[in-house]
Amino acid sequence: MTQIVNFMKRNYKVILLITALSAVLWSFIPTKKTEDPEKDKLLLELLTYVLEKGHYSPVEINDSFSKQVYNKYLNGIDPTKRFFLESDIKEFDQYKQVIDDMIKNKDLSFFYLTNTRLLKRIKESESIYKSILSKPFDFTIDEVINTDYEKQPYAKNDKELKNRWRRQLKLSVLSTIVDKEKLEKDKKEKDPNYTKKRFSEIEKEARESSLKSLNDYFDFIEKELDSNDWYSIFINSIVEQFDPHTFYFSPEEKDKFDISMSGKFEGIGAKLQKKNEVVEISELISGGPAWRGKELEAGDIILKVAQGSEDPLDIAGMRLDDVVKKIKGAKGTEVRLTVKKVDGTISVISIIRDEVETEETFAKSSVVEKDGKKFGIIYLPKFYISFDNKDERDAYKDVALEIERLKKENIEGIIMDLRGNGGGSLETVVNMTGLFIEQGPVVQVKSSGSKKDILSDKDPGVQWTGPLVVMVDNFSASASEIFAAAIQDYKRGLVIGSKHTYGKGTVQNLIDLNQFVRSNSYGDLGALKTTTQKFYRINGGSTQREGVLSDIILPDRFAYLDMGERDEKNSLPWDKIDAAPYKPIFSGFESVISKSNDRIANNEQFKLIDENAKWIFERKDDNDFELSLEKFEIKMEIIDNKLRKFKSLADYKNNLTFNSLPYEIEATQKDNILKEKRERWHEELQKDIYVDEALNVLSDIEKLDFRSVVYSRNKKGKFERLD
Repeated sequence: MTQIVNFMKRNYKVILLITALSAVLWSFIPTKKTEDPEKDKLLLELLTYVLEKGHYSPVEINDSFSKQVYNKYLNGIDPTKRFFLESDIKEFDQYKQVIDDMIKNKDLSFFYLTNTRLLKRIKESESIYKSILSKPFDFTIDEVINTDYEKQPYAKNDKELKNRWRRQLKLSVLSTIVDKEKLEKDKKEKDPNYTKKRFSEIEKEARESSLKSLNDYFDFIEKELDSNDWYSIFINSIVEQFDPHTFYFSPEEKDKFDISMSGKFEGIGAKLQKKNEVVEISELISGGPAWRGKELEAGDIILKVAQGSEDPLDIAGMRLDDVVKKIKGAKGTEVRLTVKKVDGTISVISIIRDEVETEETFAKSSVVEKDGKKFGIIYLPKFYISFDNKDERDAYKDVALEIERLKKENIEGIIMDLRGNGGGSLETVVNMTGLFIEQGPVVQVKSSGSKKDILSDKDPGVQWTGPLVVMVDNFSASASEIFAAAIQDYKRGLVIGSKHTYGKGTVQNLIDLNQFVRSNSYGDLGALKTTTQKFYRINGGSTQREGVLSDIILPDRFAYLDMGERDEKNSLPWDKIDAAPYKPIFSGFESVISKSNDRIANNEQFKLIDENAKWIFERKDDNDFELSLEKFEIKMEIIDNKLRKFKSLADYKNNLTFNSLPYEIEATQKDNILKEKRERWHEELQKDIYVDEALNVLSDIEKLDFRSVVYSRNKKGKFERLD
């Protein structure tokens, strides 16, 4: 049971589930699994047992618990209230306060009832939306739709439900019409000879677009989801009552989680997508066996799959998950794909499977020059590690390598960019913090009812002794917060970014459920990620709910919105413990912070960002939309006029040049995909005002002669603390 710190903000609405499952899938769910009540009961029993015995703060499974499960589950499977009727809910209500008893008795009749009814209502809805979209809407009628579905009641009858569908579809079509009309206007302005489409044509195209989207959506539900998918939603409605980060992984989800944490899997290195009933190659992963073979390419349609010399299997009509399962396989084995090429020809392509690294997962760095000084930026998307093989690459080793490469470029400061970094391995973040400090405590960890443990960096060496800035945002969570907090508590560098980070101060264990069952005849039961500990800063404070407060606050679009752990239901409370024994490294950052605050206050771009943030906050509760074309266009024009003012935010350029390191320049000469990705990243950095200010801060720290103030060379040439 490996300790992990991982931020996974989950929303189990079916719409989001479909979005996630329709994308790249490297794991699989066998086709059309039949219901297995005994396996479902066993899984429920195992999960409740593990949670009651192992969760950091187990909750009582009672009537109140039952109501919360009931509400979360129904909201998860029908979030826009366009499937169930009021009569369905009245029937379901008999279970509202007895789900707790049903859990204890392994009674799944509530799930089977609701799931059967849901699938029936979904099937009925197909004829509703097809009928509505078969004829034009009347956009002269004054009517309004409110999209705050959570506060709306369920439809009383079929007539009311159809009207709800009609208004939702009308809004969708209306929005598309307005967008298409803008495109027609732009074309006419660019070419006076262009003949604009009639409104009737635009309206028809908009309805056809909505129809296609819904057809794809319902087709996916019918062909790609099975009872296990729906049961997982129900199960997670139960386990999430313990806290937001407790989550059940089906065997397939566990596979994807392992890949996301390690950044590696075994296969051919191709991303697939379902497109118009066929399976298409959407992208080749740089460096993978398919990419190296140069025969398979994006746009190719897979017709058949064969394992080595076996007969090929026709995949027509097969679920995307199952196609992925057939193509994935152990390193060194052969898979033969019969594909229809982009030019229409049919080819059989043999590929030897290999280990594939998902490059986007890993740390990357760049060098930039500002005011005659060189600085380095390291972007780390997560604190990844391979739990199965500690000899594989992980974030700690990769960041250490990037630091060494940057040092060869004679940089004078480093930005650690942890924006959007949702966490990862606890072991990795402790080791990585040690790259910037001497040996000492990094984080404190406490299990329920036990004494705290202090996790320390035990290496007396310091790999980077110069100026350091840690960039964070609202979505920097968990392991990111451990790193930022340690750097801040030691006063080793400055944390800059959003007012506070996400605020996830809990540690999860991934528990294999199969270990509890002997002679298991049900197959893989999956795993449970559950909260077993809380972590605390070395100063004794918790990051739970509060996050890490930035030393320098940079205005951002979400500055006035409540975001993060504090906004999550069932999140564990904030608390504090005694501080660990540590000694701050430096105490002279006040002037740097003051200069940065002055720059931010006088920067027109930051002022505009703050104004934009206030506008977003003001509009957050605006859920009413006019459904007459005239009034809708008036409202959209008002919004567009305001947005035009904020358009310059996207046009900002910092006039800096970001360059890859020599080893990567050499690699991009052989790899056009990697070259394009790095160029895109560098273009993003050139538009990033936050990086620009981070470089200003680094430069101010460097002017303090930070390194010589804090460190001196010992006789062996290593840096050591000055006391």
